[in-house]
Formats: sequence, C-alpha cells, structure tokens
Amino acid sequence: MSVRVRRIYEPPEPDDGLRVLVDRLWPRGMSKEEAHVDEWPKALTPSNELRRWYHAREGTYEDFRHRYEAELAAPQAAGLLDGLRERAREGPVTLLTAAKTPQESHAAVLAALLGERR
Repeated sequence: MSVRVRRIYEPPEPDDGLRVLVDRLWPRGMSKEEAHVDEWPKALTPSNELRRWYHAREGTYEDFRHRYEAELAAPQAAGLLDGLRERAREGPVTLLTAAKTPQESHAAVLAALLGERR
C-alpha cells in the first residue's frame, strides 16, 4: 500500500496515482486544472472548529491528532476513510494539502490511518 502526502502546489508526478485533496477549503491561487485533483472528500477534513483551534495554536499537534481521529470515527468520515484505504490497496494514493508543514497536519494523520491494517 502506497500513501504519501504532498503539497498541492508541487507539480503532479506520474507516480502520484489517485490524487486526493484533503483540505476543507480550496487552496489559494491554485486552479482546478493545475491541481489535477481526482477526489475531494470534504467529510474527511477537520471540522472548521478544529481547524481554527489548531491554527490558533491552542493545543499541541498530539492534541489535534487525537481530536481529529475522534472526528474521523463519525460514520460518514469512517466510511470514506475505509473507501480510501481500499483504493490505497489497489494503487498509489497521494494526499494533497496546502499546509506549509504537511508532516504536522491533518494529512499526516490521514496517511497514518490509511496505512493501518484493518
């Protein structure tokens, strides 16, 4: 299973496979043609409240991760996560985000969850 995280501002690569935007808001300055996004499952993105809380630096990345994992346990998000996990078993999946530090973002949490065996 191949899941990776990339910034959406990086040009697409042939080995990206399925390109999934995992941000709730469309990235600034990026056209849909440039982005080459295959899917945009907004129910997998952090809630507006959680996103604002994290960006205001009111908690640590670990706090954010735990809260986000709790949101992903909701039925709609859990179903989408299972579907994406299945797609990752079939071929490469690239999670796209505009986050400046993808390794400490919701995309990294998603990538870790997608890599878990279930």
